[in-house]
Amino acid sequence: MTDDKTQPSEDKAVDAAVAEELRGVPEDLIEKPGDEVARLREELEIAKQDMLYARAETQNVRRRLEKDIADTRTYAATSFARDILSVSDNLARALSSIPADLREDDKMKNLVAGIEATGREIEKVFASHGITRIAAMGLPLDPNQHQAMIEMPSADAEPGTVIQELQAGYMIKDRLLRPAMVAVAKKPD
Repeated sequence: MTDDKTQPSEDKAVDAAVAEELRGVPEDLIEKPGDEVARLREELEIAKQDMLYARAETQNVRRRLEKDIADTRTYAATSFARDILSVSDNLARALSSIPADLREDDKMKNLVAGIEATGREIEKVFASHGITRIAAMGLPLDPNQHQAMIEMPSADAEPGTVIQELQAGYMIKDRLLRPAMVAVAKKPD
């Protein structure tokens, strides 16, 4: 029981010693025990928020990276596909330039058959890589897929309708690889 009686006097002695130490220190610089706990709690909350923001940013970066990787896989052949389109165009021009009478010639039949087979093989490779030809003939001009090169007067077609395809256009998956170059109908003069 003597301990209970001595305890308050020890607290008073400690309080007096602390008060002596703090004499002359401005009041606003003296931290009270409850202030320290409140300050630490505030710092903890700030640290928690910073951690949550960092975690969210990391997830966003991861998602963007995964999307970039998927896009790279999907569209990796784009540059090569653009280059090979000119080969396909030249092959089609070569085939279309062979007159009908030479197509029936026994000497030319094998050459024509070889060119046609090569054209079919290119189309098969295009299809396997998601490269598709853009429809143009008879359709209204779509500036997202067609590039109007000339306007031609036409009484048969509505103005703004594609009446001639000058160069085929292609898509790779859902992206434009090359627009179709077309002639568009206009009202006759």
